[in-house]
Amino acid sequence: MKNKKLRLTENARVVLQKRYLAKDEKGQVVETPEDMIERVARAVAAAEENYGQDPEFWAEKFYDMMAELKFMPNSPTLMNAGRELGQLSACFVLPVEDSMEGIFGAIKNAALIHKSGGGTGMSFSRLRPKGATVRSTGGEASGPVSFMKVFNAATEAVKQGGRRRGANMGILRVDHPDILEFIRCKEDNNELTNFNISVAITDKFMETLKNDGTYELVDPNTGKVTGRLKAREVFDLIVDMAWKNGEPGILFIDRVNAKNPTPHIGQIESTNPCGEQPLLPFESCNLGSINLSKFVKEGSTGNEIDYEELKQVVHMAVRFLDDVIDVNKYPLPEIEQMTKANRKIGLGVMGFADMLIKLGIPYDSEEAVKLAEEVMGFIQREARKASEDLAKTRGAFPNFPGSVYDVPGGPLLRNATVTTIAPTGTISIIAGCSSGIEPVFALAFERNVLDKQRLIEIYPLFEEEMRRRGLYSPELMEEVLEKGSLKGIAGIPEEVKRVFVTAHDISPEWHVRIQAAFQKYTDNAVSKTVNFPHSATREDVKKVYLLAYELGCKGVTVYRDGSREEQVLKKGTRQGQEAGAGTCGCEELPKEIKPRPRPSVTYGSTEKVKIGCGNLYITVNSDEYGICEVFTNLGRAGGCPSQSEATSRLISLALRSGIDVKSIVEQLKGIRCHSTLRQMANNKDIKVLSCPDAIARAIERHIGARLAEGGNGVEFIKKIYCAGDTATAADGNNPVREPGRGYKSYCPECNSVLEHESGCIVCRSCGYSKCG
Repeated sequence: MKNKKLRLTENARVVLQKRYLAKDEKGQVVETPEDMIERVARAVAAAEENYGQDPEFWAEKFYDMMAELKFMPNSPTLMNAGRELGQLSACFVLPVEDSMEGIFGAIKNAALIHKSGGGTGMSFSRLRPKGATVRSTGGEASGPVSFMKVFNAATEAVKQGGRRRGANMGILRVDHPDILEFIRCKEDNNELTNFNISVAITDKFMETLKNDGTYELVDPNTGKVTGRLKAREVFDLIVDMAWKNGEPGILFIDRVNAKNPTPHIGQIESTNPCGEQPLLPFESCNLGSINLSKFVKEGSTGNEIDYEELKQVVHMAVRFLDDVIDVNKYPLPEIEQMTKANRKIGLGVMGFADMLIKLGIPYDSEEAVKLAEEVMGFIQREARKASEDLAKTRGAFPNFPGSVYDVPGGPLLRNATVTTIAPTGTISIIAGCSSGIEPVFALAFERNVLDKQRLIEIYPLFEEEMRRRGLYSPELMEEVLEKGSLKGIAGIPEEVKRVFVTAHDISPEWHVRIQAAFQKYTDNAVSKTVNFPHSATREDVKKVYLLAYELGCKGVTVYRDGSREEQVLKKGTRQGQEAGAGTCGCEELPKEIKPRPRPSVTYGSTEKVKIGCGNLYITVNSDEYGICEVFTNLGRAGGCPSQSEATSRLISLALRSGIDVKSIVEQLKGIRCHSTLRQMANNKDIKVLSCPDAIARAIERHIGARLAEGGNGVEFIKKIYCAGDTATAADGNNPVREPGRGYKSYCPECNSVLEHESGCIVCRSCGYSKCG
């Protein structure tokens, strides 16, 4: 079986070794990529025996399809198939009932799913609002957001064996009385860090918005109307928060249920963490993606799509995913029952941007929209045919009677759904192609290797084109890396610039139009991020939301370049901001100031300064809010190390407590030390007055700005980060602006640039993903 070797990039091998290949008790890798593919192929093909087929025959077929990088299943299948855990699904939705037993039962179930490597979606719309009466105790309910924090804490405690991160989707209906609190619940980036959030927007709300009217808020426990809100004000708040930090997303819940294939079984309330898979409560789905870049062939008039080969792979992939349902080890019996009753699968695509480039089609063009509809329409039709073929020998999915497909003379289907456009962050790295249906993120990027060597990686199709035209040079690649785009680079033909566009070259409208084109022929939903430049306005975000609804999308996620760095040093809390409540425009000082915790990862610089006692080594480090700590160390000459250490510790506490950097430096600068002053007369290398004076000057040099220009602490640190004078890294919530290259977020594991795509954050250097 392993006579067909995988042709992997070096980056793919790194990701496989770090995250996918089996390891022994000492953490040593004990399988090759070919071993992994064989393990998965044999484990999945074992289901064929249930239907009188030869498992070995189909294992060979499955192996070849994956070894040729034409198809890859979702990450849990690659990690767990053929191993003890055996949990192969990526997506789960759990119900959250309006009772203490229901809530904490859901927390337990989510923990079990996260432990097995899956992500969970949950609607909190059934929970009674904050302040509602709890009949059993006579007390007051704390509301959905408070319980989301409990879910978040439980997720944090489950590490999933260090292989996949716990991820949740939290959804609340727009007509829930606590909707305003929910929309604001991630205003502080330190809150609900294990959740993506989306507002479930109804058609009635959108109609009310169109007419600039008010709509009712309904207590889900009593069914009573508790108040009214102006639709435009709620919508503007959603837009404002999304403009600030990318959340919440929006889910058009009525449109989702209009496409629900089994309405007789129940209504869809939620999606998985990245939003592409709407599911019934206790339902799971198995996903896989076809690498479209592998289906472009040379024709008589240029490159063209090989539809015959694509058809064969679609049919094979549908069979593979249907087999996964049978061999899967489910984390809960309720999930196994619901999943096998509907047998939903989600076949999607990756490498769409690569396909466009090979065909010479710009991503932001009518031709690209037409191709998206053509290709996905073909995949949808063939996937349905494949499901029909399986139903002839295996039977229809058990909930078929009463489903939308149960019509006189209609064909049987093996699967309630067959297509989904999912994020493909890490599996697209393995396949060596562009992610999902996203445009190319960058044509050149830096990757950090173990020995800290600077390594520039070039997008392969761009490098190939430059070499073919005789234009390739290391100097040109450096310029592309520096500018992040081909715009403004001399010597590159316009037709090349037109085709090799990156995510930030493309206007938001084209992002939405491509998403809508794929949604038109997708059973489930489409995971996609609409990228905005930092200069985008709230009105730009609003237009995208309205366009997504108009064009038939089921939801949409936005990200404004560098937006999350706006969230700095939150001063105080907002109270009393219920619907219609006013504010006094002032903030009370906190009664007790506590420093924020030291982050696990900081970045900074160390410099040597000559003082009267010898050499003082000063380290200044930053986190996402600015400078967070100072360390000092005296050389062998002696001096007052205890005094320096005490000074440094107090400075660090002050910095992490939100004290203005300017005030700290002003207090330290100019302090004199007799020892240093005595030596200064005979030693021209001494340019400071004391250890505190040296620390103050080191901080000034670290931030690279004059304090006189700073203003207050918040404005000053924002200005520092906008100027790109410091570097940080923490889960992509702290973009740093680099002159001429936009805002960058850095991977907390390898410090390479992170990409915001498909409703998630991914590092294409090491495979790190915030969504699991």
